[in-house]
Amino acid sequence: MTPGELSLLLARAYLSRVAEPPAPALAGFVVEHGAERAADAVREGRVPADVQKEVGARSELRLAEADLQAGHAMGARLLVPEHEQWPRERFAAFEHAAQNGARNTAAPLALWIRGSPRLAESTASAVSVVGSRAASGYGEQLAAEFGHGLVGRGFTVVSGAAYGIDGAAHRGALAGGGATLAVLACGLDVGYPAGHIGLLRAVEAGEGAVLSEYPPGTPPARHRFLIRNRLIAALSMGTVVVEAGRRSGARNTAGIAADLGRVVMAVPGPVTSALSAGCHELLRDGEAVLVTSTAEIAEAAGPIGANLIPPGARPSRDTDGLGEEELRVFEALDPRKGASADEVSVRSGVPLAGVRAILPALEFAGLVARGEYGWVRRRRRSERS
Repeated sequence: MTPGELSLLLARAYLSRVAEPPAPALAGFVVEHGAERAADAVREGRVPADVQKEVGARSELRLAEADLQAGHAMGARLLVPEHEQWPRERFAAFEHAAQNGARNTAAPLALWIRGSPRLAESTASAVSVVGSRAASGYGEQLAAEFGHGLVGRGFTVVSGAAYGIDGAAHRGALAGGGATLAVLACGLDVGYPAGHIGLLRAVEAGEGAVLSEYPPGTPPARHRFLIRNRLIAALSMGTVVVEAGRRSGARNTAGIAADLGRVVMAVPGPVTSALSAGCHELLRDGEAVLVTSTAEIAEAAGPIGANLIPPGARPSRDTDGLGEEELRVFEALDPRKGASADEVSVRSGVPLAGVRAILPALEFAGLVARGEYGWVRRRRRSERS
């Protein structure tokens, strides 16, 4: 590492320590002056009032070198916006959202990352899967299936490593042999949630990564989960809400995703389930696209036209393609009791001449048959054993 690179990392480490994310004023100040000059100005108190409000409580902290050493000791690195693997294309949405009036949407000043360093590449095609911590078996099964199916289609799965839906999505992605990103609301060395330490190690050992904008030693807090959610939304092309209450972190993530211009998707659940109430509200209000399969997620979140579901993959009926009169004639027939053309004409309301022309065409299509006692309907595929 060159002296210049070290100086940059120290500046970014200092700035990420002294400001509680998202710190939009400080972020703008850094963009304007550069990280090293901005860090010097913060230390010396030579900053505008809005920046001082964000850094005043911690500007005296001098922990940058210790933080870098702590990161190195736990196998983590500090990824900064000046690095080629910074997901700048994904994070550009923060600036556009802020211009449109969205709050708390500033990009992170830096990211502590453990695992694969190729963040820009892994987020080029990514989907976030989020939902309730107290998930149902239905929700966890779907989240795992989505995680597995998405990596099979070349997507990276992004989530928050929480219990319930998040953990199931990560495990599904790992089982599929693909990349998954776990975004934490605390320092990477905190070991939270305790029950997912093994899962986080598996994420790091694979093609994915565990990351956080919070420096080493930062404990989890409720507000940090809500702020962290903006990164989960930003790092992907779209967000799938599997289960969520009306007021929940997953619902919050969906709102941020919409502010960032991302595709928001929701999975329907039982109408009696409070765990799906947030999903149903998103769908009812037109804020989300309804999805029930990996194929539908890929179609909604992927590049336009890249993952279209072919017509043959959709459920079909034997009668698809029939005209109005043809369908009326078909529906007028019984599968067991034969009918004459005259009887079919009366039942269907189609003129007799039309019935006599339609019945042979339906017979040729394999939909009806001429029996000993008249015309009968052949059993549909869905009715066959």
